[in-house]
Amino acid sequence: MTYPSSGFGRPSAWWLRVVFGIIGVVALVLGGIGFDRLRTERPDAIHDSYDVLYYTLQLFVLSAEPFENPGPYPWQVQVARFVAPLFTLLAVAEAARLLLAAEIRRLRARRASGHALVCGDSQFAHMLADRLYADGERVVVVRSEAFGPLEYRRRRYLGVIGDPTSVEVLRGAGLPRAHTIYACTHDDDLNHAIANAASRLIQDRRNPPRVYVQVHDPEMCLSLQARRLGAAGSSRLRLDYFHVDDIAARALHRHHPLRPVRDRTATVLIAGNGSFRRALLVETARHWRAQRTRSNLAAAPLRVDLVAPDARAEFALVAARYPFLRTVCQVSTYDRQVDELTGLAQFTAGGYDRIYICLPDEDSGLQFALDTPALWQGTRSTVFVPVYRQAALAAAFHGDSRHDLLDEVHGKLCLYPVLTHACEAELIAEDLTERLAQQIHERYLHARQQAGVRLGDAPAMVHWSRLPESLRRANRSHVQDIAAKLLNLGCVVAPRHGHTGDASAAGQAIAERVEQLARLEHERWCQERRTEGWTYGEPRDDLRQRHPELRPWDELSPAVQEQNREEIRALPDVLSDSGFELIRLTTPVPAPRPGAADGR
Repeated sequence: MTYPSSGFGRPSAWWLRVVFGIIGVVALVLGGIGFDRLRTERPDAIHDSYDVLYYTLQLFVLSAEPFENPGPYPWQVQVARFVAPLFTLLAVAEAARLLLAAEIRRLRARRASGHALVCGDSQFAHMLADRLYADGERVVVVRSEAFGPLEYRRRRYLGVIGDPTSVEVLRGAGLPRAHTIYACTHDDDLNHAIANAASRLIQDRRNPPRVYVQVHDPEMCLSLQARRLGAAGSSRLRLDYFHVDDIAARALHRHHPLRPVRDRTATVLIAGNGSFRRALLVETARHWRAQRTRSNLAAAPLRVDLVAPDARAEFALVAARYPFLRTVCQVSTYDRQVDELTGLAQFTAGGYDRIYICLPDEDSGLQFALDTPALWQGTRSTVFVPVYRQAALAAAFHGDSRHDLLDEVHGKLCLYPVLTHACEAELIAEDLTERLAQQIHERYLHARQQAGVRLGDAPAMVHWSRLPESLRRANRSHVQDIAAKLLNLGCVVAPRHGHTGDASAAGQAIAERVEQLARLEHERWCQERRTEGWTYGEPRDDLRQRHPELRPWDELSPAVQEQNREEIRALPDVLSDSGFELIRLTTPVPAPRPGAADGR
């Protein structure tokens, strides 16, 4: 388990205790010296060393019998009679603080605002809270298991003990004023109960927090994302479901990017039938597609060798769900056991740019990676072994220069701690809404570039990372309005399986209502722009917030109208990139809702 670095503690409190400790010692020493001198001057008042010690200790309780007699007294006694009570006062205050620590933390948590709220007793919840605190966030943790006193001192964030599904407990943790809530218990149903309670608590808030719910089954996670996508327009709550494999797979390529090469085809090997392989394959394809776009290379598809007892069936399922895989990657499948993979022809010296070992039993996968030199020889860079329970062992391999306990085989071996990297709050925040909004914007950029507009010619003609926040909000609103579009089309979203969906029926529904939906899309965009303070004006002036397209649909040019139609027609492709498809169920029902399109 990770912990916040010691630099995030409160050194001022530690130094304060040291100073007052010194004060106590000084009072004790000066009192002893002073009363010893007084004994030589007044032997009738102080008889022996035991009296000296007793009267010195009395200084700390604001009393000493020698002071009943008139002075003068040695200066050491005069100083000690004032310093000793000061030390006593500190001791009483510190004792009161320790006795009331739980109540003080409870009150601080209840009054907290602008914080992250982590609910759950799981290892992932502990690691996430530690990571958020280390990143500088204010953190409140809700869990049913009591915090120990040492844990309070090591973890400086606030803690609330109680049922995390209780509205009263969540209110006591300051949930109505939190900016993000994470539901991370061991039980999916408890996580859903936390989301329900959060929804009841923040339903009237103008800017509700984001709620992220951990789901332990990846298929269920995708299904719930589909259902949330269809309901997003009916709730202002920013809610998403996540699985640790998806977050960690994205983090892997952020920290270890695989870059295109000009003189050869890049090749990777994914071996094993562990749960991480599917998320890894999909995110590797997305990463490669993005790298090709950024580098402006007409690179060949990434070559991927998939080795597992069910490799062919697994790839057929994944490719059916994510059609872009076949255009981005050239995948070869080998239905064989992982211990037979060194027999592949590609296993020449340095044949692979990267190797991933994803076995269901991580101990077996690690043992295989450690005991098979052919793996180290068969890669140009690194053999990655995802681990869930052995983050400490990964740290032993990959600590800093002073804490590298184990040899990384000259950088060839990398234990990849999945839970540790799944705790990256920035990647959890890149939820389905954010990813779809980003994809819509990238399609907008591509269409405008095809029309001859160059990057940088307008505020919206930049990549997502440089896009103004107001235009990002417009794209998110466009995604949140998908629910209204689906209702209008009589369609629903479902995880894509490649053969169960009725693509022709969904396409027909879009074709039948594309004009009406495009008109509604434009009206929503106009409403969004006017809410931001924009008005009609020619030419476009972003400083004065004037836009030539802020006018009724019938007054738009044919090119602008067609741009709105293309946004509607692109909906199935936007959804399929995330593993979804449209299913037509009923007759369309008009249900316009406020939303927004891109920042044209």
